[in-house]
Amino acid sequence: MTLTARTLGAAAALAAAAIALTGCVAKATADPAASFTVKSTADACTVSADTAKSGTLTFDISNSGDQVTEFYLLASDGLRIVGEVENIAPSASRTMTVVAQPGDYFTVCKPGMVGDGVGKSAFTVSGEKVAIDGPDAEQKQKAVDLYAAFVKDQVGQLVPAVQELVNAYQSGDDEKARELFPSTRAYYERIEPVAEALGDLDPRIDFREVDAVADGLDWTGFHRLEKDLWQPAQDALNSDGETSAWKDWAPSTPEQRGEFGDLLIADVQELYDYVHSKDFTTALNDQGIAGISNGAVALLDEVATGKISGEEDWWSHTDLYDFAANVEGSKMAFSLVSDLVASKGADGKALVEEISTGYADLEKALAAQGSLDAGFVPFTQLNDADKRELIDLINALAEPLSKLTSTALA
Repeated sequence: MTLTARTLGAAAALAAAAIALTGCVAKATADPAASFTVKSTADACTVSADTAKSGTLTFDISNSGDQVTEFYLLASDGLRIVGEVENIAPSASRTMTVVAQPGDYFTVCKPGMVGDGVGKSAFTVSGEKVAIDGPDAEQKQKAVDLYAAFVKDQVGQLVPAVQELVNAYQSGDDEKARELFPSTRAYYERIEPVAEALGDLDPRIDFREVDAVADGLDWTGFHRLEKDLWQPAQDALNSDGETSAWKDWAPSTPEQRGEFGDLLIADVQELYDYVHSKDFTTALNDQGIAGISNGAVALLDEVATGKISGEEDWWSHTDLYDFAANVEGSKMAFSLVSDLVASKGADGKALVEEISTGYADLEKALAAQGSLDAGFVPFTQLNDADKRELIDLINALAEPLSKLTSTALA
């Protein structure tokens, strides 16, 4: 697919540098507690142990409930996400691999992928801090630095883009704001897992109305602006297909537009401040290659859980812009670890080839619907065959991509 000029430049630089990455990452500890089973049900999240030694940890999650579920490893504040796996269908299983530093954590499952989740439990990691060492330390650190540079570049472009969008929204220039909305969101969608790890920052920026209601939050951010810019018909339905979209809602007044716009600017500035802080650098260094490869998986999960259903941009139907940006961000993260995975022998090379083919096939199908530069067709113009093709391609890519982290850390 087509990248914007600045993104293309950043992508080229990162991809060129990634070619040199042939190192490996921290080896999985031999301790039996490095591997865990997680059983997710409608009202429980049972982890096989609640302690581990620092290093590479693998969680095999099975879903015996009747709703799609998620599993999280949270930091001691209960907000920052250390590792996550989404979109685990009933009767299905997924694997999550993370590099865990010593400290206190929580595990939790989220049936239905909304709300506070169930079975939140303390999880303790002891031992020494996992250090970057060995002959491949320099190459591994370069991958982390390159990913940090990519994130900073995207957020650096997001800040002025949001300012321009908000200026149009607050001044009542809805035609211009509607034009800017999908392209502005693309910067955010490429790096969304970074914001998702920061407690309520992603909800403040990117929650849909139904998500905010489910979590009992004030609804702000991109999608609050979206509903004003694409005001629904009075007989329109919400995503549940039953409730009037006008129930308990009215278009924002100019004063309210001022407040919502200013909040979005402030929240995006908070994201900018974070990715330029020591905390961000420390978090990336602690997560290492696992953080990058898990980011690739998380972004594809974003596509599978919202974009492909048309529920993300419910009013504007600009979901394919988000879809494409998620795929771009996922592929960028993959490119930074692909040489590491390929260095693991024949199986690693085969996995990289399979994932690369999956991205190429998905990009080709997306290109048939438009591009980020030229514009995409509204999601409502996709027919059932179009949607089925995209779903099949996402599933075909998700299966090998789910093996990326564990193979990189082998």
